[in-house]
Amino acid sequence: MSRRPYVRQIERSWWLSRRRYFVYMMREATCLFIALYSALLTDGLLRLSQGPEAWDSYVAAISSTPGVLFQLVCLGFAAFHSVTWFAVTPKAMPLVVKGEPVPPKAIIGAHFALWAVVSLIVFIAAGI
Repeated sequence: MSRRPYVRQIERSWWLSRRRYFVYMMREATCLFIALYSALLTDGLLRLSQGPEAWDSYVAAISSTPGVLFQLVCLGFAAFHSVTWFAVTPKAMPLVVKGEPVPPKAIIGAHFALWAVVSLIVFIAAGI
């Protein structure tokens, strides 16, 4: 007699059954857009090294309507990933100071405050 282990059937849409699962899967899917945007920036560096004509064509491509829309979609996914990751951080990295746990809202607030400071520094450096 052979023993066969029990294998539970899982539907392909398992992640649609609960909001928590859906948000998790969406956060994981954001990596695709971050990777595409990283490839776009890498292509920009390559074009910059190829001379002014290649750089001008790259700038024209990313300044076009599809280029701007793509960058806005990537920005939206990056912001979604950051916000959802900040919300998970107290669970992934519980912080204890002087034997007392730091409240999750303080950890999340510190992340958002640091994000705002870094964004402000980038805006000042970019001259905006």
